[in-house]
Amino acid sequence: MYVLDSSAFIHDFHTTGQTSTIPLVRDELEDESAYRYDAMEGSGMHIHIPNDDTTEKVERAARESGDLEVLSETDVRLVAASFELDGTLVTDDYAMQNVAEKLNVDVEVIAREGIDEQRHWHFQCQGCGREFDEEKDRCPICGSALARKNPN
Repeated sequence: MYVLDSSAFIHDFHTTGQTSTIPLVRDELEDESAYRYDAMEGSGMHIHIPNDDTTEKVERAARESGDLEVLSETDVRLVAASFELDGTLVTDDYAMQNVAEKLNVDVEVIAREGIDEQRHWHFQCQGCGREFDEEKDRCPICGSALARKNPN
């Protein structure tokens, strides 16, 4: 089962396998890609709504990896749907790929190269420069904002 992100519709992804997506993807599409969604839904694409427990599990994994701040609700729910359906997530989004890999969800990329490695982001204070493993609203030392930083 392939679970399709909006990029699958935008780049006209084709497969002979079963497909699924979530309703929120339709809201992200315009013009031809929206017609592709409608046509695939009409020809039997499964529309899945992941349960809240799985969605929370994905959010925890994304928080741990440092990707939560860049994932939309649609992104989180797509990873959750892929997890529940034991499907292959079809996306070009690197943050989604990172979280999917953390949860052992298979990923297929379309227009870009996939990720080479899973990353656990660090967060650096914009004021005092201290680094933290976990995302926080503000630096507990000086109160400045934190920015996501590549750990390599």
